Amino acid sequence: MTVVHGPEGPIRARPSAPPAPVRAVLFDFSGTLFQISSYAERIRDVLPRPVGEPEMEGILGALEAGLHDPAVITAQAGRDVSSQAHRHAFTTWYASAPQLAPYAHALYEQLRTPEHWHPYADAGPVLARLAARGIALGVVSDVGWDLRATFAHHGLAERFGSWVHSYEHDSEKPDPHLFRHACGELGVAPEETLMVGDHPARDGGATGAGLRAYVLPAGASPGSERGLDAVLQLL
Repeated sequence: MTVVHGPEGPIRARPSAPPAPVRAVLFDFSGTLFQISSYAERIRDVLPRPVGEPEMEGILGALEAGLHDPAVITAQAGRDVSSQAHRHAFTTWYASAPQLAPYAHALYEQLRTPEHWHPYADAGPVLARLAARGIALGVVSDVGWDLRATFAHHGLAERFGSWVHSYEHDSEKPDPHLFRHACGELGVAPEETLMVGDHPARDGGATGAGLRAYVLPAGASPGSERGLDAVLQLL
């Protein structure tokens, strides 16, 4: 039902058409389908010497403190609109920890390396079930590099018919253009499409482009299930 509102509240309800069936699902990348290795693992990989727990705690504490550094905060603005801005944002943050400053670019290259990313345990099975239903799939991600190699490394790239990387469009979610571009590549209308992600404003903002959206709850850890079976129930 469609409710018509006046200045003092609802006037009457009118019958509305049923929602269009979902023919496509768009997914966010990090925190939705994939999670990266822990910072401690990545730091140990890049430093040329062993790092004990007390020192690691100090490095991680310096990274946390860096999030409040004015230079780091400034570098995050528009970080996903280009590959250069993305690299600058992350290397500025890594370098805010003195022990990591010489390795900031090496840490960034780790970020781009497929082996450091791990799909959630339910990502592959849910994507397979969606594909078996004939649902078109796409990726819409705020990111600074092409994600296809990461998906291919884990045997998931062939599931997707559209790849929308923010840095290639000089924009970030929730820009309606990003979602509509994915719909166009998949040959579906926005009202036939569901966006799935983990950020209420960025991914949930797909509704502004006419899509439906499902925002996953926080709290999943690498290697665990992400709760993606809820997507199957929504269909």
